[in-house]
Formats: sequence, structure tokens, C-alpha cells
Amino acid sequence: MPDLHYEHPRLAAIYDLGNGWSEDRDFYLRLAGEGQKRILDLGCGTGVLSHAYAALGHVVTGVDPCLPMLDVARRGANGDRICWIRSFAEAFRSDTRFDLIVMTGHAFQVLLDDADIAATLAMMRDHLADDGRIVFETRNPAVDWGGRWDGGVRDYVSEGITIRETRAVISKEADRLRFETRYDFPDEALVSVSELRFLSREDMESRLALAGLCAEQVLGDWRGGPFDPATSDEMIFVIRRA
Repeated sequence: MPDLHYEHPRLAAIYDLGNGWSEDRDFYLRLAGEGQKRILDLGCGTGVLSHAYAALGHVVTGVDPCLPMLDVARRGANGDRICWIRSFAEAFRSDTRFDLIVMTGHAFQVLLDDADIAATLAMMRDHLADDGRIVFETRNPAVDWGGRWDGGVRDYVSEGITIRETRAVISKEADRLRFETRYDFPDEALVSVSELRFLSREDMESRLALAGLCAEQVLGDWRGGPFDPATSDEMIFVIRRA
């Protein structure tokens, strides 16, 4: 099931305060290049990137399993120009073949089961145009993400009230990390429990091969630098059919 911070309307309404435009979205926006493209934005959330693609004239489909996030997305400036679909990535089906398929915000890491990972990669392959690309990122598992995140505190101001966000790691087992994010409003506290999977580059490339896909590039940062297993935070996979 999706985490509470995607499913609760009150949390969906403030999601962009901590997840606004950033250099990763600049990277993904540049991928579209010149000319109109058919773009599939998987795990589109509140639609920030989908709206940016649509503003440039691309034909965009935004897919997300969480209705509160899609409700926010539909109210955006280009909401009526985008096809919004409520679906998990692995279950998505369309007759359209896309020039660019993206899955941003480390959404790939919420796929915990091998079967869901395989089904998502197969879905991406089956919906890719002949010369299309799939691009998504995961975090480098060599980094101590639990150490970075545990005890983190951020404050947001929305409609004149302050919301405090705190994060605490619950457990780290094998390639999985569980943590909770607490949101303290003046009148209530909401707690979202998350679990992410951190696959190695070698594991990812093996799964891509089994799905009939291959990574033509693995980047390590949003400026396009190569992945370095010792220093890179990101593993950004640029993928085509094998």
C-alpha cells in the first residue's frame, strides 16, 4: 500500500513544499529534447514534472496510485491537457507507445517484491516506442542513507501554520530500509511509515537484461556525470530495448 504521505489529503496538499522544483527535474525535462514527444510519467505524484512537459507542448500521461496526489495534480495549470490515470506502475496498460518513460523521485525504490519489479520493467518495455527511452533513478546502496535520514527535522509553513516534519529510521535489513516520517500540525500529528529497497547496479542491470532491456548509460549525478560506486549518491539509468 502507498505511504500515508501520498494517501492522506492533508499531506498531499503540502507535498510540494518539501518536493518542489529541483535539479533532478531539470535533468528529466531536458530529456524530452526538441519536438513533441509522447511521455509517460510513472509515479507522477502532484504532477510537477508532468505539467512542465505539457507546458512545452508534449503529450503527457501521468500515472499514480494515489487519488489525493492526482487530485492536486489535476488542479495544476496544465491539468486539463494531461491524461491522468490512477494505477500502480506494474498494472498500467495503454495502446499508446511512448517516446519517453520516466519514473522520478526515487519511486522505483518503493517496488519491494521481485515480481513487482519484473512486472514494472516488462510494462515499461511493452509501452516503449521503437526508438524510445526509459529513465529512472535509484539511490546508491553504498551510501549510509539511514545515517543521513535518522533524526532529520524540517519545518514548513502553509496557509499561516507551521508543520514540523521529523524522520526516524525503524530498521535496516539486507537491501531494505524502513523509516517513519511524522508531521506535526497544530491540531494533529500524522505518521507515515515507508520502506524502500536499495538494489546494486549489478542487480539492476541483471533485472533489466531479463526484461529485454539494457542501460546505455548509468549516471551518477544530475549534471550527467558517470556513476562512481564510491562517491555517487544517485544511480540514474538511461535504458533502451536490448
